[in-house]
Amino acid sequence: MEGLLCASPGCGKPAKLQCPTCVNLKLDTPSHFCSQECFKTFWPLHKMYHQKGQPEPENLPSQFRNYKFTGPLRPTNITPMRKAPEGIELPDYAIGSIPISERAADRKNMANIIHTPEEIEIMRQLGKMSREVLDIAGNAAKVGMTTEELDIIVHNAVIERGAYPSPLNYYKFPKSCCTSLNEVICHGIPDERPLRDGDILNVDVTLYWKGFHSDLNETYLIGNVDERGKNLVKCAYDCLELAVAMCKPGTLYRELGDAIQKHANKQGFSVVKNFCGHGIGRLFHCNPTVPHYSKNKAVGAMKVGHVFTIEPMINEGTWQDEIWPDSWTAVTADGKRSAQFEHTLVITETGCEVLTKRTKGSYIDRHFK
Repeated sequence: MEGLLCASPGCGKPAKLQCPTCVNLKLDTPSHFCSQECFKTFWPLHKMYHQKGQPEPENLPSQFRNYKFTGPLRPTNITPMRKAPEGIELPDYAIGSIPISERAADRKNMANIIHTPEEIEIMRQLGKMSREVLDIAGNAAKVGMTTEELDIIVHNAVIERGAYPSPLNYYKFPKSCCTSLNEVICHGIPDERPLRDGDILNVDVTLYWKGFHSDLNETYLIGNVDERGKNLVKCAYDCLELAVAMCKPGTLYRELGDAIQKHANKQGFSVVKNFCGHGIGRLFHCNPTVPHYSKNKAVGAMKVGHVFTIEPMINEGTWQDEIWPDSWTAVTADGKRSAQFEHTLVITETGCEVLTKRTKGSYIDRHFK
């Protein structure tokens, strides 16, 4: 048990005991505890883990009844969509679900936007708020908590800041953030499945405020994650960091993918090709397109005032994906795990400014030291 930590939320002490029920059920990732006291205290939540979190076929949502899953994750109940209270500025899709302005911009194939200093200052403030919300969610994510509970936390934190959760009702997406577990690459829908010891969880948060959007995400280690899982998450983090370091006036957007894929492949992982970074600002998604894989055909070079996201999705196995019948959840085609990190940044005269940067501490300090 050397190196393992107690699975009880908030404990953090070295583990000395292994759950006997986990052993008897021959679970792939049995839970460990520091003491009988912690084990007994956490038992009411931990025992749900023994149900393996996978409902019997008759309990699956109807659209999944005949679906052949690529991995072990199964969807559970999704609660009704929440709404923003009066007084919150709404994007144009909040009521009808269709981003009309975004569609119009796409039809015109509009050029990359050069943002003014005043617009960048709004996005700087918004990026700080977005970071606060994601950190609240990341700090709350623990074994036994459901992703539905995390969505409630995110929704309330966004509203408290006078902003709107951008994913909510975007093309009918039913929740205020995306929560992508294990083999889910992106766009996972929060539901009532409890988080388990050994999960990796990506939380993707976007805020809309004063007419602008800001987007970021991180992948969190839930309890005791195996070394391969840790290496995958660390690789995804490093891929984002090295790509951000390349951003400056004149850098070609297509060059980022070459560097990202080279690093991921060297670590034994693959890079998702069907989802990319994107321009962001007054529109949730717009030009430029920012692929994360090599030999891509992204158009254009970075210029001062460009605002966009970089969000490499790194897979443990194949880069290929498929979409669940809910029309949102993207999973790896082989059922192996995926990890992702994302920032929103602006190109400056001297390089770039990460608008969603951490304000204290670091991801690596929290998870890998």
